[in-house]
Amino acid sequence: MKSLTIKIVFYTIILIFFAGCTKTTEVRNIKVGHGLDQFHPVHKAMEFLAKSVYEKSGGKIQMTVYPSQQLGTERECLELLQIGSLGMTKVSSSVLEGFSPNFKVFSLPYIFRDDEHKYKLFESDLGKRLLKSTEKYWLRGLCYYDAGSRSFYTKNKPIMSPDDLKGLKIRTQESPTSVKLVNSLGGSATPISWGELYTALQQGVVDGAENNPPSFYLSRHYEVCKHYSLDEHTSVPDVLLISTVIWDDLTDQEKVWIQESADESYQFQKKLWKEATEEALKEVQKAGVQIYYPDKKTFDEKTQSLLEEFKQEPEIFNLIQKIKSIK
Repeated sequence: MKSLTIKIVFYTIILIFFAGCTKTTEVRNIKVGHGLDQFHPVHKAMEFLAKSVYEKSGGKIQMTVYPSQQLGTERECLELLQIGSLGMTKVSSSVLEGFSPNFKVFSLPYIFRDDEHKYKLFESDLGKRLLKSTEKYWLRGLCYYDAGSRSFYTKNKPIMSPDDLKGLKIRTQESPTSVKLVNSLGGSATPISWGELYTALQQGVVDGAENNPPSFYLSRHYEVCKHYSLDEHTSVPDVLLISTVIWDDLTDQEKVWIQESADESYQFQKKLWKEATEEALKEVQKAGVQIYYPDKKTFDEKTQSLLEEFKQEPEIFNLIQKIKSIK
């Protein structure tokens, strides 16, 4: 009860001082918070979004983007969105699944054949319906941002097959599906927030983690982990969300401006992501990281049981089949 009271007081303070959207007679101000640093392609895409909305609205909508968890962790930002204390945020689909269960499909292994397949889903009617399915949780998805493919990086040895994960503590996101995935491969999944991971790797709390090349590079985790094995087990997108408290207060024209700008920022980010991935792999190798290319089939085969489990959840299993059938 005491912790609940503290949480209510905390959110009340946040609501007063960091209101997600303040409206004057001339200008609407929307605060945007996320956990990545200012050099990340996703942050640059959100800055692009803010500029586009400002221009389309003739300055009537101003967005201020706060990176690096200035306004809270991904989970905290989602909670703030739900009560309207924060206007917009970007979160990983893995974290979003704790709020909107259908998003767990993105944390499943080898759900996409390749990047083209992934982009087709993002831009399809199915992908857009998925974004809007979050509305009943007071969150409205605006667009996806590419987050590449996640692979294992470790301190002491490369991961060339699932057997190499045995006995290793691997950091995962706060996602039940991600935890199941690592455990199914033989590792010991250890959920830790992104902001705490560098220290956890340094101190040996975990033996490694899994993420895409730009995040591995920009987080400087390569300073601790010198083995990067590109098994590319999942392709978990980021999702740009707006609070339905804020969205429902917008005029029809304001909604058009924001959605159009979000769609444009997605295309902009997609180009940035490819460039950032190439640069990241080059730079971590310069810093002494060994890059490995294990046989993906051994990982895929080991994780097939995870997909079979979802036969017990018809909605998710049906979604898996629809995604795999996209040509």
